[in-house]
Amino acid sequence: ALPWVRIDKDYRFDTEQGSASLADLFGGRSQLLVYHFMFGPSYLAGCPSCSAIADGFNGTQTHLQNHDVAFWAVSRAPLATLLGYRERMGWHFPWASSSGSDFNFDFGASFTPEQQESGIVYNYQAEPPVPRAAIDDASIPSRATPDGASRGASSASTDVASYARERPGMSAFAMQDGEVFHTYSAYSRGLDALWSTYTWLDRAPLGRNEQEYWWRRHDD
Repeated sequence: ALPWVRIDKDYRFDTEQGSASLADLFGGRSQLLVYHFMFGPSYLAGCPSCSAIADGFNGTQTHLQNHDVAFWAVSRAPLATLLGYRERMGWHFPWASSSGSDFNFDFGASFTPEQQESGIVYNYQAEPPVPRAAIDDASIPSRATPDGASRGASSASTDVASYARERPGMSAFAMQDGEVFHTYSAYSRGLDALWSTYTWLDRAPLGRNEQEYWWRRHDD
């Protein structure tokens, strides 16, 4: 029931099929769901949290496609890096690179160093500015564990500030009369329902029982 916002900018993506527009990602379907996967240009591996969430995408994307809904993961890392990591993880869902595009920035999932210094607005909330002197200790306030940024950065083989400038999210789009509309976005804990492990843990006797950064990539 949220207002639909028409997309006028010509976003371009690198895909296995070549250069593509946002409309192309629909693949002839009327709806499109995008997962903003934390994989910045300097990352050597994907965010471990996003990787845990993505373990549930393989089967789901097939059912979505059969229900007139296209699904893509989108990240800012080069396509070759993304596809190499996808092969390592044994996934097969479609993954596009938005490198050189404003897409992730415009939809609240990536931020510039200048935005980090002045204060990022993520998940519809303003975060405190990170002074240049403290940029290497950048934190992610939305994370439940205080060492989440440093642990994630180490796991992705990048620096903490670069890691923290990428954030997880999802965005929904609709195609109507040849025009693309943005219909919804969610971030941070709004993604918990997409993390299938959490939906199982919520029904386990001890629930999530989170006392530390407990999750890992499935091959770790």
